[in-house]
Amino acid sequence: MDTSTRIRTLVAALERAYGAPRWTPTHDPLAELIATILSQNTSDVNSERAYAALRTAYPTWEDVLAADPDELAATIRCGGLAVQKSRCIQAILRTLTARDGRASLAFLEELPLPAARAFLAEFPGVGPKTVACVLLFACGQPAFPVDTHIFRVTTRLGLLPPRCTAEKAHALLEADIPAHHVYSAHVNLIRHGRTVCKAQRPDCARCCLRRLCPYPHKQRSTFKVQGSTLNVAR
Repeated sequence: MDTSTRIRTLVAALERAYGAPRWTPTHDPLAELIATILSQNTSDVNSERAYAALRTAYPTWEDVLAADPDELAATIRCGGLAVQKSRCIQAILRTLTARDGRASLAFLEELPLPAARAFLAEFPGVGPKTVACVLLFACGQPAFPVDTHIFRVTTRLGLLPPRCTAEKAHALLEADIPAHHVYSAHVNLIRHGRTVCKAQRPDCARCCLRRLCPYPHKQRSTFKVQGSTLNVAR
Protein backbone atom coordinates (compact mmCIF):
# COMPACT_ATOMS: atom_id res chain seq x y z
CA MET A 1 0.00 0.00 0.00
CA ASP A 2 1.53 3.34 -1.04
CA THR A 3 1.66 6.34 1.30
CA SER A 4 -1.28 8.23 -0.24
CA THR A 5 -3.51 5.16 0.02
CA ARG A 6 -2.41 4.58 3.62
CA ILE A 7 -3.20 8.19 4.49
CA ARG A 8 -6.70 7.99 3.00
CA THR A 9 -7.32 4.71 4.81
CA LEU A 10 -5.97 6.17 8.05
CA VAL A 11 -8.16 9.28 7.86
CA ALA A 12 -11.25 7.20 7.12
CA ALA A 13 -10.54 4.83 10.03
CA LEU A 14 -10.03 7.73 12.43
CA GLU A 15 -13.24 9.41 11.31
CA ARG A 16 -15.18 6.20 11.85
CA ALA A 17 -13.76 6.01 15.36
CA TYR A 18 -13.87 9.68 16.39
CA GLY A 19 -16.11 11.45 13.89
CA ALA A 20 -15.33 14.03 11.21
CA PRO A 21 -14.44 17.32 12.96
CA ARG A 22 -15.69 20.50 11.32
CA TRP A 23 -12.99 22.88 10.12
CA THR A 24 -14.04 26.38 11.22
CA PRO A 25 -11.18 28.93 11.10
CA THR A 26 -11.22 31.56 13.84
CA HIS A 27 -10.10 34.36 11.48
CA ASP A 28 -8.04 36.08 14.19
CA PRO A 29 -4.45 35.18 13.29
CA LEU A 30 -2.75 37.46 15.83
CA ALA A 31 -4.80 36.13 18.74
CA GLU A 32 -4.06 32.58 17.59
CA LEU A 33 -0.34 33.35 17.33
CA ILE A 34 -0.12 34.78 20.84
CA ALA A 35 -2.27 32.02 22.33
CA THR A 36 -0.04 29.41 20.68
CA ILE A 37 3.11 31.07 22.01
CA LEU A 38 1.59 30.94 25.49
CA SER A 39 0.86 27.23 25.00
CA GLN A 40 4.50 26.33 24.40
CA ASN A 41 6.01 23.98 26.99
CA THR A 42 2.98 23.98 29.26
CA SER A 43 -0.41 22.34 29.67
CA ASP A 44 -3.60 23.45 27.93
CA VAL A 45 -5.08 24.48 31.28
CA ASN A 46 -2.13 26.72 32.17
CA SER A 47 -1.88 28.27 28.71
CA GLU A 48 -5.60 29.08 28.68
CA ARG A 49 -5.29 30.68 32.11
CA ALA A 50 -2.32 32.74 30.91
CA TYR A 51 -4.16 33.92 27.78
CA ALA A 52 -7.28 34.85 29.80
CA ALA A 53 -5.14 36.77 32.28
CA LEU A 54 -3.37 38.59 29.44
CA ARG A 55 -6.60 39.73 27.77
CA THR A 56 -8.14 40.76 31.09
CA ALA A 57 -5.15 42.86 32.14
CA TYR A 58 -4.53 44.28 28.66
CA PRO A 59 -7.74 44.54 26.58
CA THR A 60 -5.98 45.61 23.35
CA TRP A 61 -2.76 44.54 21.66
CA GLU A 62 -1.61 48.14 21.95
CA ASP A 63 -1.96 47.77 25.73
CA VAL A 64 0.16 44.62 25.65
CA LEU A 65 2.85 46.39 23.64
CA ALA A 66 2.90 49.35 26.04
CA ALA A 67 2.96 47.17 29.15
CA ASP A 68 5.88 47.14 31.54
CA PRO A 69 7.83 43.95 30.65
CA ASP A 70 8.05 42.78 34.25
CA GLU A 71 4.33 43.33 34.82
CA LEU A 72 3.49 41.55 31.60
CA ALA A 73 5.63 38.58 32.60
CA ALA A 74 3.94 38.46 36.00
CA THR A 75 0.53 38.47 34.33
CA ILE A 76 1.26 35.38 32.22
CA ARG A 77 3.46 33.60 34.78
CA CYS A 78 1.02 30.71 35.19
CA GLY A 79 1.83 29.67 31.61
CA GLY A 80 5.52 29.13 32.33
CA LEU A 81 8.59 30.70 30.69
CA ALA A 82 6.91 34.04 31.34
CA VAL A 83 9.89 36.32 30.74
CA GLN A 84 10.80 34.61 27.47
CA LYS A 85 7.20 34.57 26.21
CA SER A 86 6.48 38.18 27.19
CA ARG A 87 9.57 39.37 25.31
CA CYS A 88 8.58 37.34 22.27
CA ILE A 89 5.01 38.68 22.27
CA GLN A 90 6.09 42.30 22.61
CA ALA A 91 8.71 41.89 19.88
CA ILE A 92 6.05 40.57 17.49
CA LEU A 93 3.66 43.40 18.32
CA ARG A 94 6.44 45.95 17.91
CA THR A 95 7.38 44.56 14.48
CA LEU A 96 3.78 44.50 13.24
CA THR A 97 3.11 48.04 14.48
CA ALA A 98 6.26 49.35 12.78
CA ARG A 99 5.26 47.57 9.57
CA ASP A 100 1.60 48.59 9.25
CA GLY A 101 0.96 51.15 11.97
CA ARG A 102 -1.14 48.64 13.94
CA ALA A 103 -0.85 45.17 15.40
CA SER A 104 -2.67 42.83 13.03
CA LEU A 105 -2.08 39.69 11.01
CA ALA A 106 -5.33 39.82 9.06
CA PHE A 107 -3.39 40.13 5.79
CA LEU A 108 -2.15 36.53 6.21
CA GLU A 109 -5.52 35.28 5.00
CA GLU A 110 -4.80 36.77 1.58
CA LEU A 111 -1.30 35.33 1.22
CA PRO A 112 -0.44 31.99 -0.41
CA LEU A 113 0.55 29.34 2.12
CA PRO A 114 4.33 29.48 1.43
CA ALA A 115 4.43 33.28 1.78
CA ALA A 116 2.35 33.26 4.96
CA ARG A 117 4.54 30.55 6.44
CA ALA A 118 7.74 32.44 5.58
CA PHE A 119 6.42 35.66 7.14
CA LEU A 120 5.50 34.04 10.45
CA ALA A 121 8.74 32.06 10.62
CA GLU A 122 10.71 35.32 10.79
CA PHE A 123 9.44 36.08 14.29
CA PRO A 124 11.60 35.05 17.27
CA GLY A 125 10.25 32.11 19.22
CA VAL A 126 7.93 31.03 16.41
CA GLY A 127 8.71 27.53 15.15
CA PRO A 128 7.03 25.21 12.63
CA LYS A 129 4.28 24.06 14.99
CA THR A 130 3.28 27.59 15.99
CA VAL A 131 3.29 28.71 12.35
CA ALA A 132 1.13 25.77 11.32
CA CYS A 133 -1.34 26.36 14.16
CA VAL A 134 -1.90 29.96 13.09
CA LEU A 135 -2.33 29.05 9.44
CA LEU A 136 -4.62 26.09 10.08
CA PHE A 137 -6.81 27.34 12.93
CA ALA A 138 -6.98 31.05 12.12
CA CYS A 139 -6.47 31.33 8.37
CA GLY A 140 -8.02 28.13 7.08
CA GLN A 141 -4.80 27.16 5.31
CA PRO A 142 -3.97 23.43 4.97
CA ALA A 143 -0.90 23.59 7.21
CA PHE A 144 -0.35 20.57 9.46
CA PRO A 145 0.78 21.18 13.06
CA VAL A 146 2.61 18.26 14.64
CA ASP A 147 2.32 17.99 18.40
CA THR A 148 3.79 15.28 20.62
CA HIS A 149 0.81 12.96 20.12
CA ILE A 150 0.83 13.24 16.34
CA PHE A 151 4.59 12.76 16.20
CA ARG A 152 4.36 9.62 18.33
CA VAL A 153 1.43 8.07 16.43
CA THR A 154 2.79 8.78 12.95
CA THR A 155 6.23 7.51 13.93
CA ARG A 156 4.72 4.25 15.15
CA LEU A 157 2.66 4.00 11.96
CA GLY A 158 5.84 4.24 9.91
CA LEU A 159 4.75 7.45 8.17
CA LEU A 160 8.00 9.18 9.12
CA PRO A 161 11.52 8.07 8.22
CA PRO A 162 13.94 6.83 10.91
CA ARG A 163 15.48 9.57 13.07
CA CYS A 164 13.03 12.15 11.75
CA THR A 165 12.71 15.18 14.02
CA ALA A 166 9.44 16.82 15.01
CA GLU A 167 10.49 19.92 13.07
CA LYS A 168 10.98 17.95 9.86
CA ALA A 169 7.79 16.00 10.42
CA HIS A 170 5.63 19.08 9.72
CA ALA A 171 6.75 19.37 6.11
CA LEU A 172 6.79 15.61 5.45
CA LEU A 173 3.31 14.92 6.78
CA GLU A 174 1.81 18.05 5.26
CA ALA A 175 3.06 16.97 1.84
CA ASP A 176 1.43 13.54 2.20
CA ILE A 177 -1.98 14.53 3.61
CA PRO A 178 -4.52 15.91 1.08
CA ALA A 179 -5.51 19.49 1.90
CA HIS A 180 -9.16 18.62 2.57
CA HIS A 181 -8.09 15.97 5.12
CA VAL A 182 -5.54 18.07 7.03
CA TYR A 183 -7.84 19.34 9.79
CA SER A 184 -9.55 15.99 10.35
CA ALA A 185 -6.22 14.16 10.43
CA HIS A 186 -4.75 16.68 12.89
CA VAL A 187 -7.63 16.60 15.36
CA ASN A 188 -8.23 12.86 15.24
CA LEU A 189 -4.56 11.87 15.48
CA ILE A 190 -4.36 13.91 18.69
CA ARG A 191 -7.51 12.22 20.01
CA HIS A 192 -6.07 8.84 19.14
CA GLY A 193 -2.74 9.60 20.78
CA ARG A 194 -4.41 10.75 23.99
CA THR A 195 -6.85 7.86 24.33
CA VAL A 196 -5.32 4.79 22.64
CA CYS A 197 -1.79 5.23 21.25
CA LYS A 198 -0.36 6.54 24.50
CA ALA A 199 3.34 7.03 25.14
CA GLN A 200 3.32 4.32 27.79
CA ARG A 201 1.37 1.10 27.25
CA PRO A 202 -0.48 1.87 24.01
CA ASP A 203 -3.72 -0.10 23.77
CA CYS A 204 -2.93 -1.83 20.48
CA ALA A 205 -5.73 -4.37 20.94
CA ARG A 206 -8.44 -1.74 20.51
CA CYS A 207 -6.60 0.48 18.04
CA CYS A 208 -8.63 1.38 14.95
CA LEU A 209 -5.36 1.64 13.01
CA ARG A 210 -3.83 -1.67 14.05
CA ARG A 211 -4.07 -3.18 10.56
CA LEU A 212 -2.02 -0.28 9.20
CA CYS A 213 0.50 -0.22 12.02
CA PRO A 214 3.79 -2.16 12.27
CA TYR A 215 4.44 -0.95 15.82
CA PRO A 216 3.19 -3.98 17.79
CA HIS A 217 5.37 -6.28 15.67
CA LYS A 218 8.43 -4.07 16.16
CA GLN A 219 7.87 -4.19 19.90
CA ARG A 220 8.35 -7.96 20.04
CA SER A 221 11.65 -9.79 20.28
CA THR A 222 12.29 -13.49 20.37
CA PHE A 223 14.33 -14.89 23.22
CA LYS A 224 15.54 -18.42 23.88
CA VAL A 225 14.72 -19.45 27.41
CA GLN A 226 15.92 -22.87 28.49
CA GLY A 227 15.52 -24.35 25.02
CA SER A 228 12.10 -22.80 24.36
CA THR A 229 11.07 -19.65 22.53
CA LEU A 230 9.49 -16.83 24.50
CA ASN A 231 7.95 -13.74 22.92
CA VAL A 232 7.91 -10.74 25.19
CA ALA A 233 6.80 -7.16 24.62
CA ARG A 234 9.34 -4.47 25.36
